[in-house]
Amino acid sequence: MNSASFTQQLNDYNNKGFAQHPSHNNAIIRSRHNQKESTGNEEEEKEKTKYKKRVFGDAGDVEGFKGPWTPWDEELEMNRKLNENALTAEQVEEIQSQIKKVKAAPVRETFKIRSIFHGEQFRDYLGRTFVEPPTDLKPVEHDCYLPKKLVHTWSGHSKGVNAIRFFPKYGHLLLSACNDGQVKIWDVYNKQKCIRTYIGHQKGVRDICFSNDGRRFLSTGYDNNINLWDTETGECIGSYSNGKTSLCVKFNPDEDKQNQFLAGSSDKKIYQWDINTGKTVQEYDEHLGAVNTITFVDENRRFITTSDDKSIRVWEWGIPVVIKTISEPHMHSIPSIAVSPDRNWFVGQSLDNQLIVYSTNDKFRMKRAFKGHITAGFACQVNFSPDGHWLMSGDSDGGLWFWDWNTGRIMKKIHAHNGVCIGAEWHPIETSKVATCGWDGNIHYWD
Repeated sequence: MNSASFTQQLNDYNNKGFAQHPSHNNAIIRSRHNQKESTGNEEEEKEKTKYKKRVFGDAGDVEGFKGPWTPWDEELEMNRKLNENALTAEQVEEIQSQIKKVKAAPVRETFKIRSIFHGEQFRDYLGRTFVEPPTDLKPVEHDCYLPKKLVHTWSGHSKGVNAIRFFPKYGHLLLSACNDGQVKIWDVYNKQKCIRTYIGHQKGVRDICFSNDGRRFLSTGYDNNINLWDTETGECIGSYSNGKTSLCVKFNPDEDKQNQFLAGSSDKKIYQWDINTGKTVQEYDEHLGAVNTITFVDENRRFITTSDDKSIRVWEWGIPVVIKTISEPHMHSIPSIAVSPDRNWFVGQSLDNQLIVYSTNDKFRMKRAFKGHITAGFACQVNFSPDGHWLMSGDSDGGLWFWDWNTGRIMKKIHAHNGVCIGAEWHPIETSKVATCGWDGNIHYWD
């Protein structure tokens, strides 16, 4: 044995009480104290691990013979202790009575579609409701001017406002859709307060659309439902759902087709619904991503759709076949589209921070682009002034931008909201009044 092995064995002897004998390789040397302890422990371990012999019984006794299923004595002792600690019948009854006394958790009420009227009286002294436009409002052609200052703020939503729409032709009412699941309609001319709240979605409302006369409107939300409302009474006339989230809705502008509307869905399809039957009558399935916008052109015989697949597609009404596809490598997703008042051009809000212009004729060629604002990642609305002279858009920093349609120059920028300015609508009659909405929950009115 060398010195290293000897040192190791010495350490084992001091620490453990045994080591290899230096003279005999196969011999083990132990200390006296360790030898006594080990002997005693070994005997105790043997006694503990020694199973007591089970009594199987006589094999000739058919009823008494248990064979290998005879329980061990330890199992019998454990069962005996469990039976001693078991609850009595009286104790079980007492516990059950205490459980019955505990009040059950309140049942959550089922969601109920409803509306709330906030006005003082439903009809005025002439018997007219708030839907009737003021007698002094007459839609006529006029020149528009850029707004200069904030004149009013509508506040009442608890979350960000996704969309706003003026009442068709007259603009005496303003409809707003919010992420709190509510749609509100506001008075523009008189007291400028909320007139009615429409509660019909359990999640945020994504888009809204008036009918031609403004008596009805559609709302679509992230709860996969599309609701048709009576603007005046607040009654939900119908609810439509196919289990998918509709990101945009649009009535057919033709007077004889006001019973049908289109819904762009997150499942890459456009559904054509019939209000009278409550069913889909057509599906347009060519996009490769969620459908973001629907815009009617060419005297409403065709409509344009944009999608997350970064393409623009043109369809014939009622025919589920694409007649024109615009898809270039440099294109980005277009979450908002506006048509010029002369119906010859449409502008798309491209997510590469520019507004792109296309013609609405058969060729659908790109004309030019407007730049300067930052909208990447946000579906900021783009819109025209009623005379077609100005083009406006919100941006991600809360700004409101104005361009000259003819020259393409940036004419003005207004800091409209503290968050993203998601929507902007020009009043159809007033020459220089613009409404904006943002994710700060406010709706601003500019003049």
